[in-house]
Order: sequence, then C-alpha cells, then structure tokens
Amino acid sequence: MRAIIPVAGLGSRLKPHTYSTPKVLINVGGRPILGHILEKLLEEKVYNATFVIGHLGDMIIDYVRSKYPSIKAEFVEQHEMEGLGHAIYTAIPTIDEKEVFIILGDTIFDVNLKDVFKKKETSLGVKEVEDPRRFGVAVVEDGYITKLIEKPLIPASNLALVGLYYIANSEILIKSLNRLIEKDVRTKGEFQLTDALQMMIEDGEKIKAFPVEGWYDCGKPETLLSTNQYLLNQKSVSKKFDSVIINHPVFIPEDAEIKNSVIGPYTTVDSGCKIDECIIKNTIIGSNVQVSKTLLENSIIGSNVIIRGMIKRLNSGDSSEIDFF
Repeated sequence: MRAIIPVAGLGSRLKPHTYSTPKVLINVGGRPILGHILEKLLEEKVYNATFVIGHLGDMIIDYVRSKYPSIKAEFVEQHEMEGLGHAIYTAIPTIDEKEVFIILGDTIFDVNLKDVFKKKETSLGVKEVEDPRRFGVAVVEDGYITKLIEKPLIPASNLALVGLYYIANSEILIKSLNRLIEKDVRTKGEFQLTDALQMMIEDGEKIKAFPVEGWYDCGKPETLLSTNQYLLNQKSVSKKFDSVIINHPVFIPEDAEIKNSVIGPYTTVDSGCKIDECIIKNTIIGSNVQVSKTLLENSIIGSNVIIRGMIKRLNSGDSSEIDFF
C-alpha cells in the first residue's frame, strides 16, 4: 500500500506560525502534526509514502528523511494550489501499488485502520458534525456511500469526510482524477477529490463509510490547543525539576531548563527551552524559547522566541523578542 499525504497548504488560519514553519511541522503533544500521522502509518506497516509539498517544502523533506528513514518517501510539488483533487492528481506518477491510503496532513486521528484495510473495499472515514457545510458530505445507505457533495450550502446529511480515504483499486481513482482535470470539473473554483470520488461511484465503484470518532483538527489555534489537550491526556512526559511544580498532563523534553515555575496542565514544551519564574498552562511552546517572569495561558509560541514580563495570552510567531514592563 502507498500512502499519499498532501502537505502543500499555506496554513493561513495558523499565521503567523506558518510564515516560517509548515503547518504540519507545528509541535502538538510532543511532536509535529506530521509525526503523529507517520507514527500511525508505521503502526500499520505502511512504509511507502508520497508527500505532496509546496510552501516551505524543503523543511518537510528534511524532517521526513531525518526522523523517519524507514519510510520510502517520494516528494512531488504542487506548484499551484488548485484543490485537494489537484494535489492527488499531482501524485499520480508515484502511484505504483493497487491500494492507496490518502491522509490529510493537518488531521490527527484515532481509529482502527486494520479493520478498514483488511476488507479490501474502498472506504472513506466519516463523522457526524453539527455544521457539515465546511466539509465534503456523504450520503450513506446500508453502510455504502451513494452520493458525495463538497461543502454544500444545504447539506443532505451531517456526515462529514474527515480526511481518511482508503482506495482499494488505484487505477479507478487515477481514471477519475484524469477525467476531473481533462474536463476541468471544479467546485468552488478548485479541483475537488470529493468530485473524483463521486465519479467513481457513478462508474459503479462501491464505496463504504467507516465511522471515525477520534478526529482531531489542527487547522486553527483553538483546535490546535484542544488537540494538544487530547494528546497529552494519552501520554504525559516530564522529568522532575527542582523548585518546579508540574501539573500533569504535560510534555517537557529532557533538555528543557526550568526553574521556579509552575507548568501545566496541558502544556507542550519543545527542545532547547529555558523557563524561569513562570506560570504556564494550556500552551504550546516551540523550540529554543526563553520565557521569564511570565504568566502564559491559552497561548501558542513559535520557535526562537524571547519573552520577558507579565502577560496573559499570546500568539507569537518564530524569532520574536517580546518585553512587557
């Protein structure tokens, strides 16, 4: 099986962080978003992967090659952001296996994929949501999808596609993607994977729906923080520090230097950080950050940032220096 992971998006809802870091490399729960996805693939013994890159793609290449050498990775560039269907179309030259598993690069999921893969039937992950208008929507009868609609104004169901697509026969998908591009079939100005999958259904391909309860979005600051909470609840990591109170769950690496502070709950600290005389909770802190005499809550701090002074909430990009007197 080959995994296809589109990671070319600009991550505009997570600015200023995505000016200097690809969205999928933002740390959440102790590792980058992409790292959580790749760990799940390795659990399922999926070693072949195509990454559709764009914005800051070199950083993604470096991360995958250095941290996951066991993955046989190929990288293709999506030069123009023309939709998810176009991203997967860009990856067609690398598809060399019958089975394909497409995973959106900004979603962390908790689902038993073994049950999905072993049935050898094309299957899409779905979840009931209150407002499905922001998603691709599936109409399901007797477990099979009868219709797919991308971001409908009046949804025919509340089952949203969550970004997990198992394709049992890649040739059928390739045929539909080629038709999508050749006939210039666009929805809301873009080539949508949803439309290509609908073509497959119309050509007679049976597509099952499988429920995904554990679906955690990383696309906005507030959802990134809530996903961080979920991951830390699964595993809290910290050594003991003198003169520091740790309120679990947290993730604090071995090389962090912390003094005279209260850390947590729900705080992720990346490597190389120095923290002194602080109270920090429900916050994600990037690498090589220095924070002193500061109260931080519900905050996201980029890498190589220096913060001094008393504040409450901060959303700071990389390489900043902030003083509060």
